[in-house]
Order: sequence, then C-alpha cells, then structure tokens
Amino acid sequence: MRKLIVKKAAVKNNIKVIKERSGSAAIYAVLNGNGGGTGITQMAELLRSEGISRFAVNEVNEAQALRRAGFVDEEILMLRSTTDREELEQLVDLNVVCTISSVDTGMALNALAENRSTVAAAHIQVDTGMGFGGFLVTEPEKILLAYRSLPKVALEGIYTQIHAAPRRDDTETQMAQFQQVLKAIQDAGFETGIVHAAGSYALMHRDLTRLDAVRAGSVLLGRCRRTDDDGLSVVGSGEVDISEVRWLPKGHTVGADRPAVLKKPTRVAVLPVGYQNGFGVERPRDPGLWAMMRRWQKQRHACVYIGGQRTRVIGYIGAIETVVDVTDIKCSAGDTASFEIDPMFARGFVIEYR
Repeated sequence: MRKLIVKKAAVKNNIKVIKERSGSAAIYAVLNGNGGGTGITQMAELLRSEGISRFAVNEVNEAQALRRAGFVDEEILMLRSTTDREELEQLVDLNVVCTISSVDTGMALNALAENRSTVAAAHIQVDTGMGFGGFLVTEPEKILLAYRSLPKVALEGIYTQIHAAPRRDDTETQMAQFQQVLKAIQDAGFETGIVHAAGSYALMHRDLTRLDAVRAGSVLLGRCRRTDDDGLSVVGSGEVDISEVRWLPKGHTVGADRPAVLKKPTRVAVLPVGYQNGFGVERPRDPGLWAMMRRWQKQRHACVYIGGQRTRVIGYIGAIETVVDVTDIKCSAGDTASFEIDPMFARGFVIEYR
C-alpha cells in the first residue's frame, strides 16, 4: 500500500508562520485540488482546529465536500467564475460566495438569484496582469456597472492576483492599478467589502499585498518557493512496502529509460512507486537550462529511507517502480521505505494524518 503521510505538526507550524505573516488580515485557506493533494476535508478539519474558518475552492464538488463534512457555517469562496446555470444553482444552494469576473458572470448570477427570490453573495475579481480572469483595470466603468446593476447580488469583497515569478516583480505596478480600481469604486459611493490580493507567494515575499485578507494555499504545504529562513516545514512524505529484495550481478542494467549499469554485484530493493505516482515530480520553477539540469541531477540522486537509513535510487525513477541500492542495509520484502513527495503530485496514495 502506498501512503501519503501528512504531518500535523508541520501543517500547524506553517499555519503559525502564515498567521505571523498575515498580521491582522483574515486568512482564506485555499483548498483546491483536494486540499493540495492532502485531502480537502482532513486538511479543513485541521485548519479549523487551528482557528481558520474561511476557505476558498475552485470547483463545485470541493464546496460540496466541505459542506457535507459538516462545514456548515464556515465561509467558502469560489475562486472561479461561471455562467453555467447548474453550477450557479449548486453554489447558491451551498451558500457559497461566488466570484464575478465580468458583466456576463454578474448578470448570470443576478438572474439566478432573482429567479429564486434570494440574494447571492459574491466577490469581484480584478485582472491586474495575470490574465486568468477578472475585470480589466482599464475598464472601471464595467466594474461600477456590477455595483449598480446587480440588485440580487451582495458584493461582499473584491480581489486580484499577484504575479508569483521571482524574476518578474510587477507587484508595485499591480497594486497601484488595484488601488486605482478601489478608489474608483469608493469615489462612486460604493463599499468594497473585504479586499484581498496576496496569494501564497505574495504573502511570503510581498509585504504591500497584505490587505484585509490573504489567500494561503501552497504555503500551507511548505512548498511556496521556500527560503532557508522562512520558517516553513515540508508537510508530506510517502511510504511504501518493499516489493522484493535480491542480488544483481556486476554489469546488469537497471531501468527502462536510460538504464544504469551496475559496476559491482549489488543488492537491490524494488519499490512499487514511480513518477506516475508523483515520486520525483516537482513543479518547474524556472524554465532555464540550468534549472533543467538541476532537476535532472536531483532525480539522478534521488533517495529513500529504509529503517532510518538513507539509500540512493539506482539510475532513474521508473514509471511505476523504482530500484534502490540496499547492499549495506538490512531489510527484506515488506519493510517500509519512505521518501519525500509533493502532495500536489501524489497519485494512488492513501492519505494518513499523523
């Protein structure tokens, strides 16, 4: 059995760091992608026990999972706008705060709420340069139209997204544009409600983005472009039982893609995990040649731990199996091997919180 171990102490440590960085700002825990791979309801329960009661998701089924798990009174913010009537009906039924990113999405939500004789809650999304969605900062009249023309929508907040590229710091420009939009709204006599701009990266690296609220996602997992002094802890690790242990002769090859040739008789352990399960997979942070070389070297020197002892992967991590050198380690089939893995990419694992 493959297990994804989520370390409660590490999550709690990261929550502490997030709270320190957030100051007085409210915290939205972003739980899209099944809680970043850690299990959306399990992570939400741990977060709630640590005092976080606002959540953000990207799919209707994520909001459903939270409500069904007993998160009845907690605020859930849908970060993706939609004009799909079925999705909007579900979001309103679930009492989810919707996102309005255009005149069309605003009118669709307003029409649904009017048809059902109710008022739907929503946040306005502003595009300051990410391009994923939102009203353009150059079209404030359309944003003001949303405030004037949606009587069945309670606009409770407004937000934008900040670039997360270390080599491209447009933060001041983006924030200046966002502030211009906020001023236009206020000058027109409307209240903005809760204002937020900082996602995980901006929270950790861009102080001026911390407004009324922040959105914490990957930072919860300790994988937000960590630096040595950020105080974050890596949350996830993997465990599998060794499938087989055997000796291979000198000159034998190991691996399918670019096989490694053994330079001496080697005792090996076969692990039922590979890159299709997310072992050795990481999000590329830099498209450059040197970054690609570092990732290549990292996979070549990947390691696992058996009985607390470090052992190296022979050759490359396979698709569904990986071979490690256990010549100097006492172990047998059925023993547990552990390894670092990013929960965001983990596939085929049973999630276990410890």
